[in-house]
Amino acid sequence: MKRIKFRLQKLVDKTKTSIKKAKEDHVIRKYIKNNKLFLTYVITCLVNATMLRFFCIHSVANYLSIKAIMGDLAVIVILGSFGYLCHPKNRFTYYLILDIFLSAICMVNSVYYTFYSSFASVSMLSLTQYIGDVGDAVVENVLQLKDLVYVIGPLVLVYVHIKLKKKNYYKKIETKSDRKKKMTETLISGAAILGAFIITLTSLDVTRFVKQWNKEYIVMRFGIYIYQSNDLVTSLQPKLNSMFGYDKANKNFKEYFAERNSDTIKTNEYTGIFKDKNILVIHAESMQNNVIDLKFNDQEVSPNLNKLAHEGMYFSNYFSQVSVGTSSDTELTFSTSLMPTKSGTAFVSYSNRTYNSIQKLLKEKGYYTFSMHANNADFWNRRTMHNSLGYQRFYSKADYTVTPETTIGLGLSDKEFFKQSIPKLVDINKKHTNWYGLMIMLTNHTPFSETEKYGEFDVDMKETITHEDGTTEEISHPYMEGTKLGNYFKSVHYADSALGQLFEDLDAAGLLDNTVVVLYGDHDARLPRKDYNLLYNYNKETNSILNKDDPNYKEYDSYQYELGRKVPFIIWTKDMAGSKYNMEVTETMGMYDAMPTLGNMFGFYNKYQLGHDIFNVIGSNIVCFPNGNWVTDKAYYNSQKVEYLSLNGEAISEEEIKKNTEYTNKLLDVSNDIIVFNLLAKDEDKEAVLDQNEKGK
Repeated sequence: MKRIKFRLQKLVDKTKTSIKKAKEDHVIRKYIKNNKLFLTYVITCLVNATMLRFFCIHSVANYLSIKAIMGDLAVIVILGSFGYLCHPKNRFTYYLILDIFLSAICMVNSVYYTFYSSFASVSMLSLTQYIGDVGDAVVENVLQLKDLVYVIGPLVLVYVHIKLKKKNYYKKIETKSDRKKKMTETLISGAAILGAFIITLTSLDVTRFVKQWNKEYIVMRFGIYIYQSNDLVTSLQPKLNSMFGYDKANKNFKEYFAERNSDTIKTNEYTGIFKDKNILVIHAESMQNNVIDLKFNDQEVSPNLNKLAHEGMYFSNYFSQVSVGTSSDTELTFSTSLMPTKSGTAFVSYSNRTYNSIQKLLKEKGYYTFSMHANNADFWNRRTMHNSLGYQRFYSKADYTVTPETTIGLGLSDKEFFKQSIPKLVDINKKHTNWYGLMIMLTNHTPFSETEKYGEFDVDMKETITHEDGTTEEISHPYMEGTKLGNYFKSVHYADSALGQLFEDLDAAGLLDNTVVVLYGDHDARLPRKDYNLLYNYNKETNSILNKDDPNYKEYDSYQYELGRKVPFIIWTKDMAGSKYNMEVTETMGMYDAMPTLGNMFGFYNKYQLGHDIFNVIGSNIVCFPNGNWVTDKAYYNSQKVEYLSLNGEAISEEEIKKNTEYTNKLLDVSNDIIVFNLLAKDEDKEAVLDQNEKGK
């Protein structure tokens, strides 16, 4: 023990002596003087990474997180160390390339976060081919001044370089051994920072880092550069899945569904109510639930959608579960009851996988399956993926007449799309006894800027004032006019009008007589929270937002925003109004619950579905989100903040939080494995063999 103490004391004394000597020799000052270019590179890249967290994750504790700073610094220093191998006059070029590259990572993620509330994935780079189709949306609705601040870093480096060059900074002659020594010392320093960073990590940090799906948490704890490096490795998984992890994934998959499917298929009063009915699914672009029954000046925003909700089976607490794939994620989850993948999108990265889908299961029952979308067939890789999902025919832009006069936003207007689709539906109905069709709307897509084409819909607040002499005057308060949310309501009103015309034409053609219409909103419109604050807290007297201490003030924080992202889900038939099936279903429900709920009604079953028939749920249903958050009728849980909002005024136990969080994590893992490792393909092959053997008997 004395020997250990002696050695420790000796080490301390030696360290103190070294520090004292360094001070006397002005080591730090000399280092700064001789490494100005390297330090400029380090500082600018570190500032950019910190600004990214500041602009995206609005919390001092998050953007100044020591863990994230250490993670970013380690990557910056390690990459920068190799610059010392370059000749001094070439070193600037190396650091400039690195600075531009790391700044570009920050800029791309800043833009990406604004639109998707998530950070970019390397696998999504394959989608750059679609930028031309949504360029206006990016420029008008996403790209902001904050996204350009990352250019400052490389410019500062250039400025410092010019100043140093004028002072003959690069005239110093360094031997090759000097360059190697500096590289080694810097590399070791970077490795030491990385080692210190790793020591600070908790088991929760490591688990989420491996899983990758909670991207905000990873950037918050690991920094943007480590996140992006890890994402690169994760994005290569589709190519490497045959070599790594298949056996474990397959084992977990079998165990999960063996336990889940231990009970027999449950029936209820809705079992088979739509057996042998045709199914028309309407994919309503960016349609949010809060537009239902919303009025401006006694004029309904969505009168036709309201009619469907009031006459049909309306699920008013229905959540979309999209990730970066937005509309394509919705198509996947609705059709298969699987969740989006943790990296990339199924439609782009995993279109060659085997899926158990509504379309395939109905085909087995003799249904003809088709989809209609007046956009490019290859947008979101739909041409390939719709085939994988089991659609027998995909009507795309090539099947429609598109002119400048009939175009709104990204393509053919909804009214013209529906009009040109009717003859196609009539022909299908003549040729096939039963059919399943999907119609994907398009006009109600961000940036909602072509208001002149939407028709008249006033979102200002009108007020009639009676003067003392008995005369009246109508006053207009500049309420929602000119806001993105106000323009969105105008766009919705147009889309709703198109829906009204569609139903009239369907009825006139006799297509509603044996058809069940299923309508869902694919995702929310991702509109600014400040606009919602104006919507709910407008003070017409002052033309401003109510003070928070006003009794009429409605709180609209981040939790209210998340809860406000619900979308409509409606099942409607021509004769449902006034029947026992004409009702509002208020249970908390997710997109992955649609397939099992519809399956019970139409008579198909997917044994690998992750959702539940909402009418068989006992207790509180749980909706899981790709970022690890979850919601029940009791609470909304934020996995990034590790906190929850009570929805019934009651606290929930730590045990329940743990249980629901573990359920969410397991479900996300199993869903991801099913897609990435193509686990259903093996099961499908097995089923085919069993069927063949049965026929042989």
